[in-house]
Amino acid sequence: MAQVNVTINGKSYPVACDDGQEERIRHLARYLDGKVAEFAKSLGAVGEARLLLLAGLVVADELAEANEQILRARRGAAAGGNGPGRHDAAAEAVLAAGIDDLAARIEAIAARLESDHL
Repeated sequence: MAQVNVTINGKSYPVACDDGQEERIRHLARYLDGKVAEFAKSLGAVGEARLLLLAGLVVADELAEANEQILRARRGAAAGGNGPGRHDAAAEAVLAAGIDDLAARIEAIAARLESDHL
């Protein structure tokens, strides 16, 4: 198991991850740090926990929206086939699997961050 240090809101956190996933974790942390920075800029000094909570909720909302888009695309494909604007079922399955994988990874990262802070 590998470990990578990520920086969120100027604070460094060690995060355990599977070997070979270090760069992906760094990338995800940069994305989360960007969300935290947006809230810090607009809200000012509200506390690190609140910034992380708000950023986490925004990321979860983005994931939920992506899942809803896939569900709508599946329903549309089931109702009307692969007409104009419709997605190929195989492509949808690949996208859905990718989003499911991403969701599992985000949940694993969140669990690791929680356990690192307990």
